[in-house]
Amino acid sequence: MTDWTGKRFEVEVGAVAHGGHCVARAEGRVVFVRHALPGERVVVEITEDKGGSFCRGDAVEVLTPSPERVVPPCPVAVPGGCGGCDWQHASGPEQRRLKAAVVAEQLRRLAGLDWDVEVEELAGGLTHWRTRTRLAVDRGGRVGFRAHRSHRVVPVLDCVIAAPGTVDVLANREWTPGAELEVAVDATGRTHASELLPDKGRLRSGKPVLAPHRVLGSATVVERAARREWRLSAHGFWQVHPDAADVLAEVVGEWSGAGEGDAAWDLYAGVGLFASVLAAQVGPQGTVVAVESSRRAAEDGADNLADLPQTRIFAGKVEDVLADADLPAPRTVVLDPPRKGAGREVVEAIAARSPDRVVYVACDPAALARDVASFAEHGYGLTRLRAFDTFPMTHHVECVALLERR
Repeated sequence: MTDWTGKRFEVEVGAVAHGGHCVARAEGRVVFVRHALPGERVVVEITEDKGGSFCRGDAVEVLTPSPERVVPPCPVAVPGGCGGCDWQHASGPEQRRLKAAVVAEQLRRLAGLDWDVEVEELAGGLTHWRTRTRLAVDRGGRVGFRAHRSHRVVPVLDCVIAAPGTVDVLANREWTPGAELEVAVDATGRTHASELLPDKGRLRSGKPVLAPHRVLGSATVVERAARREWRLSAHGFWQVHPDAADVLAEVVGEWSGAGEGDAAWDLYAGVGLFASVLAAQVGPQGTVVAVESSRRAAEDGADNLADLPQTRIFAGKVEDVLADADLPAPRTVVLDPPRKGAGREVVEAIAARSPDRVVYVACDPAALARDVASFAEHGYGLTRLRAFDTFPMTHHVECVALLERR
């Protein structure tokens, strides 16, 4: 088969697909097209062709634009530019409709469910929301973001989705070529940043280890959510949208069904955001088991929840703790797994303890749908779902699903 890389041709753009692109067809092959919208006619340039039934491309010219198309506010959100944003060329309502279509399609295809999905807007609009980000440094010492599916660094002076105090405070300095930068602005408005320098003498998976060197702020940040103040590692996990933690905690609390004296589990607990909500519901006579694989996050969680003795915190892989630890049978399980999802082993371990409810917080709709299908095999049905636009301008979306034992 001839390699199509660099080839250009006209296509009719079809439906949105998971991953920030739309589907088109050319000469019997599927083309995943970025920078396009459903219903448009565009000139696509193939950017990646590994053979087989599909390839990838960018819409380099729009012949028939969608009425929802807008001018991207960022000059590098274009073909060949920054790979961070997927939908800057779509209006806000259209971005949310596209994400809703993806969630619904994944549930239909992977879980066999027809579900009407609405993606809800958070406060603050489409720009200047991202409080945590990671940048790369090019060979000239300039900060930037990587191009789509590439290691190439696209230099930037600012970022339209980044909160003030993140990219803007780092962009006008010269950094070590090949380094990376982690930056966060916490709830107090303080900036914390580290330069991660390549340690070429040490390798991990064939790549140099990045050794952190703090350049701004401190090693600990302050966040506020669920009516509590949190102190955690500056670059540990926390929701990047300033309203996301509160919104998700509120939905978890509403759907958990946990009551005074109950036992509840918080799996992939991070620093214990949802565990704190569950602890308030079960009270001092109840028990909350929180499991987190990152030892640093688990230690931060233990410090933050020290006033809630009904919480038991375990540092370890969720599947290992569920298999080895003597845990009380839960009435409710809350889980917030990484992008790959919980997986069959964890689903089976949860179902074996027969909780009444599972509240699943998901950052990837495909992983959510796969796990919903696995739960269905064990008698748990999806009864409620809410989706939130916690990552405007990108293809990412956060869902909360309620599964109840039939």
